Amino acid sequence: MNINWYPGHMAKAKQMMQESIKLVDMVIELLDARVPASSSNPDFHRLYGSKVRFVVLNKSDYADCTKTKIWLDYYEKQNIKAIAANALDNRDIKRIRDLIFDLAKTKQQEIKARKGINKTIRAMVVGIPNVGKSTFINSIAGTAKAKTGDKPGVTKARQWVRITPYFELLDTPGMLWPRLENALTGLHLAYVGSIKEEIIDIEEVATHFLEEMTSLYPQHLIERYKLEDLQQDGYKLLEAIAAKRGMLKPGMVPDTERCAKVIINEYQAGMLGATTLELPDTYL
Repeated sequence: MNINWYPGHMAKAKQMMQESIKLVDMVIELLDARVPASSSNPDFHRLYGSKVRFVVLNKSDYADCTKTKIWLDYYEKQNIKAIAANALDNRDIKRIRDLIFDLAKTKQQEIKARKGINKTIRAMVVGIPNVGKSTFINSIAGTAKAKTGDKPGVTKARQWVRITPYFELLDTPGMLWPRLENALTGLHLAYVGSIKEEIIDIEEVATHFLEEMTSLYPQHLIERYKLEDLQQDGYKLLEAIAAKRGMLKPGMVPDTERCAKVIINEYQAGMLGATTLELPDTYL
């Protein structure tokens, strides 16, 4: 499945980020812990330069903790600070705040040693659509200061949020890259809701999803959808789930479109169990 989604507001978002990177000292990149490779925009990396980089594997409560550990080890070997977290968990947010403030304090001390001033440290929060940037910022701030939503594209403008007198966060619009060359990347982004449902074939997405889950986490499908036979293609599984859920059109025909939407929505909500669909050694 080829997905090319780069609406005008994303081109503007990229220009905004190019301008904003000059104003910040740190970059906090949020990834979806279920698809860390697919949710890492290669366009971002070219913008960072020598800025301090901090990676948050967000929605880690939906991810396979064993595979998340592999990703954290990978970032450590790359000398990149990384942490797995759920932006709605106060304990995780405290750990993140401590790490961010330590990084900011070190940067502030470096600047004071060079210039003799106590500079306000500014960090830009980046990520693809629907990865949870605004929720993350609100959790760090302890109040609702950034707009949030469960659909991609809610944040369209630059938003500065003051966390302390000497630390600020910049919320930026979610940004994909102009062309998704890897078909699997496009599918993974569709699974987690980073691509608008209006521009994808939801039945095709769900068919691929069921086939991938059959390979990686068959027990999750069996437990969630009470399936007895996974030895069939994804579309047949989609039909079987629709029938079991009573999603039928006239003539007892399985309503596969409706069922596909339900399956993908349930995955996005973490209702199929903990999953991680990518590993560094096989995907990067």
